[in-house]
Amino acid sequence: MTMTSLLSTAFALFAGLIMTRVFKKMGLKLPDVTAFLIAGVLVGPYALGALNIPGLGFYSMEALDKVSAFSSVALGFIAFDIGNEFRLGQLKKTGKTATVIGIIQAVTATLLVDGALIGLHFILGPEKLPLPVAITLGAIASATAPAATLMVVRQYKAKGPLTDLLLPIVALDDAVGLVVFAVSFGVAQAMDGGAMNVVSVIVNPMLEIVCSLLLGAAMGSLLTLLEKLFFSNKNRLSMTIAFVIMTIALSSLELPLGGGVHIAFSSLLVCMMLGTMFCNLSEYSVDIMNRSEQWTAPLYAVFFVLSGAELDLGVFRYPAILLIGAVYILMRCAGKYLGALGSSALMGCDEKVKKYLGVTLFPQAGVALGMVVTAQELGAEMGGMIRNIILFSVLVYELIGPMLTKQSLMAAGEVETKRSESQYRARFLKKPAKA
Repeated sequence: MTMTSLLSTAFALFAGLIMTRVFKKMGLKLPDVTAFLIAGVLVGPYALGALNIPGLGFYSMEALDKVSAFSSVALGFIAFDIGNEFRLGQLKKTGKTATVIGIIQAVTATLLVDGALIGLHFILGPEKLPLPVAITLGAIASATAPAATLMVVRQYKAKGPLTDLLLPIVALDDAVGLVVFAVSFGVAQAMDGGAMNVVSVIVNPMLEIVCSLLLGAAMGSLLTLLEKLFFSNKNRLSMTIAFVIMTIALSSLELPLGGGVHIAFSSLLVCMMLGTMFCNLSEYSVDIMNRSEQWTAPLYAVFFVLSGAELDLGVFRYPAILLIGAVYILMRCAGKYLGALGSSALMGCDEKVKKYLGVTLFPQAGVALGMVVTAQELGAEMGGMIRNIILFSVLVYELIGPMLTKQSLMAAGEVETKRSESQYRARFLKKPAKA
């Protein structure tokens, strides 16, 4: 990593923090995530980066690739934090409900997007929207972004039945999305002239999920054992940070077994399992997790600013992409909302959960973009179309999704309104009466 890359990253973080203050001065009650994303767009290749001044933004996507390690590490810690939501005590209350809702809403989103885009395929014609592209986009629709959701929940300290269900469901989306995408993408490849491949459709995805969980469980158990060697929580925190980074590195491995079968890992699933095992086995986990929040805040800010910089504004040049993208966005939102509404009613959730849960599942980013990389196997033309549509949708989801999540949590009564400064002083800083 060069000095210019480090300067650009530091400037990006500074721009993100300043943007949060600008929002507050303007009276815009938007989540910090949105401020970071907009700051990222401003320091990206389509704004300040275009000036090509070293250290002042990112002039190209290649320049962003040089600092991608920050995003990978941040996403690993986000997944590790979400693992904290799978404590056994909490799972006994919400585990079954979260699992049912997580599966149903993901599949519903896929089916609705598939139906709408297949219909659009017959209207526009196969040249504008090939059938394999429509089916692949339907599979990608199942994924939800855990990062934006977690940061909004943290910023506003949301607590309640909706929040208790939301974070486990977002975490489960990674596993559900992997299976749905593998099956749908296998069908898409067969339509594109290939043949249905059982290995790629069933074996490899199931291996990825199982091996990811096993690796995360092993690393979490080892971390718990090693932390008993230390007597200082500062050293235990350092050990935890080292293990998360080590786990992120290990999850990038890919082991071929022959016959087209290979073992790969999902860094999100591995780090979630690491956090789950650690939080359930370690007696120090509560204190360590509280301490980790303090130093990971700037890392998360960098992650979202870099995510904003990676948004490709060039997709607005293609009218067909905008039309298909708009249908994708609307039908995915409908699928998430209706799937969450129906399944939460089936599981007997209260009215506020049924009404607002679906809206909090709108954000989409990292996992979807990872699926886009695999979709390139359909060829340059169809792969490029999928990439542009998902980039357009991510731009919309990431800028609007966090705000909708915040409003839903507030409407559900799970965000405490802050006391004014005068109320705080009146209650806690009253001078003692004279004797």
